[in-house]
Amino acid sequence: MIRMKNSRKGFTLIELLIVIAIIGILAAVAIPMYKQHVIKARMTEAVNAIRYISTSLGNYRQELSMVGTAWPNCPDIPAINSTLGVGLSAVNRISAAQVDPATGTIQATLDNIDTDVNGRILYLMPTEDVDGSISWTWSGSLPSAYMPSK
Repeated sequence: MIRMKNSRKGFTLIELLIVIAIIGILAAVAIPMYKQHVIKARMTEAVNAIRYISTSLGNYRQELSMVGTAWPNCPDIPAINSTLGVGLSAVNRISAAQVDPATGTIQATLDNIDTDVNGRILYLMPTEDVDGSISWTWSGSLPSAYMPSK
C-alpha cells in the first residue's frame, strides 16, 4: 500500500497578506519617528553652535568686567567671529546669527535641516543675576518637538 503524503509547500495567500499588512503597519509608525529623529540630530549642530556663542558671550563679559552693562554688538556671523572668536563658517545649519547689544539675545536662523524647520528663528536669551552669573533660556518659532531643552 502506497501512502500518499499530503505535504504543504509554500504559504497561502492569506498568510502572505497578513505579513504584508504587518510590515505596512510597522513602516507607517517607523517612518515618521525616523524623520523626527533625523531633524533632532541635525538640530544638534545648530544648537551646539548657539551654545558656543553663549559661552563666548559670558567669557567676553567676564574678561572685560562688563557685568551689568551692555552686550557686545554682533549683528552678523563675521562680527560674532571677530568679536567673540566663534567661527561659524563651517556650520551649515545656521544661515544667519546675531547678538542683540541691548538684551544679549542670540538669534539664529536655521537652514539645511528640514522643511519643517528651515527659515525658523531660534533664540537663546540671557538672564543675568546680581552676582554676574548668566542663565540662558531657549525660545523661537520652532515646533515644540524640536525646541532644545536646557
